[in-house]
Amino acid sequence: MPDVRVLIVDDQELYRRAMAAVVGSTDGFVVAGSVATGEESLVAAAELGADLVLMDVNLPGVDGVQATRLLVADPTGPKVILLSTYDEDQVDAAGCGAISYIPKAEFGPDSLSAAWDGATRSSGQG
Repeated sequence: MPDVRVLIVDDQELYRRAMAAVVGSTDGFVVAGSVATGEESLVAAAELGADLVLMDVNLPGVDGVQATRLLVADPTGPKVILLSTYDEDQVDAAGCGAISYIPKAEFGPDSLSAAWDGATRSSGQG
């Protein structure tokens, strides 16, 4: 099975680097690219052929929740995991189509693999 191509979306470079390090150390995943805004994610996901988008919730302009809605509206589009420094109950992400919500403090190879495995198992992929 080919590696899962991951697009990282965060307006803070430090978090983009940290997420890239996690992706790079997780078997079966590879960083396809990274961008700083929700608007950029809409273009980059298609251009890079991303399978998965790690989406920060709090972005300038189009926020991560709205960008997620737009990305998953395309049935051939990528799956999205929302990430934030906030607890899940502080984020209004209901119905946006993300496969998972992971607090940034808990994001690591195990949570990445578990979220992807759960989503692909439930959708019959992977």
